[in-house]
Amino acid sequence: MCEVAIAFHGAQGHHDDVPLDGLDVAAAGHAPGPVADGDWALAASIDERADDRQAAALEAVFGGAAGGPMAAFAPLVGRHLGVRKAPIRYAVEGRTRSAETPGILRRAVAPLPTLPEGGEIGTSAGHPFAPNRLALAAGGPDSRYDDHGLRWDHSGRNGHYAPIRWSA
Repeated sequence: MCEVAIAFHGAQGHHDDVPLDGLDVAAAGHAPGPVADGDWALAASIDERADDRQAAALEAVFGGAAGGPMAAFAPLVGRHLGVRKAPIRYAVEGRTRSAETPGILRRAVAPLPTLPEGGEIGTSAGHPFAPNRLALAAGGPDSRYDDHGLRWDHSGRNGHYAPIRWSA
């Protein structure tokens, strides 16, 4: 079984001629068995600030229809639980990253402690989101998800973060 909550902050970007700068996406997925076996349940929130063209572009990118890394995951999704516009608060404070969709998702991750202090433990594991570098992190307090019949608390559990650059 796998439960995952992920948030993406689009500092800069576009899909075709649609600008996506500054827009956020949050998603939650549940795989009832081994991830590679599929039958995932997936729900997503798109930044409420997105206009209709931007929302459609974000849905195409993160749903896999636009190609790119998310297209590899699309065949694994058995149940689409819905996409909605919602307020998404994304923040970076020091080395902690956090995202919140009020009443639905709250997730924060901070890098694992290192010697010397202030470093990051990273891996180059070929992860589809960030194949060249993924920082290993731990979930902060009150890291939870509750929507579409899915509910979990990942406080203190594993997490990751990375700058990503995608193209289809």
